[in-house]
Amino acid sequence: MELWYTEYHTDTARFSIKVNKQLYSGQSEFQRIDVFESEEFGTFFTLDGLIMATEKDEFIYHDMIVHVPMATNPNIKNVLVIGGGDGGTVRELTRYETIESIHMVEIDKLVVDVCRKFMPLTSCKLDDPRVELFFEDGLKYVRDKENAYDLIIVDSTDPFGPGEGLFTREFYGNCFKALNEKGILVNQHESPYYEGDALAMKRAHRRVREFFPISRVYQAHIPTYPSGHWLFGFASKEFDPLQFDEEAWNKLGLKTKYYNTEIHKGSFALPNYVLEMLANADKE
Repeated sequence: MELWYTEYHTDTARFSIKVNKQLYSGQSEFQRIDVFESEEFGTFFTLDGLIMATEKDEFIYHDMIVHVPMATNPNIKNVLVIGGGDGGTVRELTRYETIESIHMVEIDKLVVDVCRKFMPLTSCKLDDPRVELFFEDGLKYVRDKENAYDLIIVDSTDPFGPGEGLFTREFYGNCFKALNEKGILVNQHESPYYEGDALAMKRAHRRVREFFPISRVYQAHIPTYPSGHWLFGFASKEFDPLQFDEEAWNKLGLKTKYYNTEIHKGSFALPNYVLEMLANADKE
């Protein structure tokens, strides 16, 4: 008997992975959590039927959400991660000895517990002494923070269910306030390819741009995410990600599987159809 995990990318497009076996299935207060073992992508976990991370391609997402802002400002010391329960974003951040504190705010403790057990590849640095975990709503967490962080990374699920509040105008405004005068905000920005994802992407871009003087979008190819074409948002009070010290980052000697300083520059060169969407985001 063959077992397949199938994810609906739209009503008429699906993505499937042949599954060897299911390792875990559970329902938290917030969402359904499943973990599968596959030959092609290794162990992977889903939330409410949507892939969050696979052993085979998680490095692409985590490299790009972390190393782009870290290369842009190598003096980042205090970081807030909102979401990121699999631990991959924290893992990449802990590679920087100059970072002093990492606060990770995850609404669903069960996600972290499950990933600690079944996804050690991503969760392996959650016990780093610089990391402090908060199990609460990220939207509420940032409300009373001011001038507290050099970098905020919003490693959220899609803009519905538990992650819905992390795409609101209120949230981005509170992130602006929680950042210091040189602060950077990076968020997963959805895909531009399918209509529903593109709508969420444009809405997020429009709202971020209301608060930050510098707002750019960059891209990566992540095979298991809808369409494989995924975007990230980069917003800052001072730093332009295209004006960074390549030599300084390269001297760190970090071994990465996806990110390099050429990819950094090239990832901001977007296809025309995406540029047009971003230019017209204010009209929708």
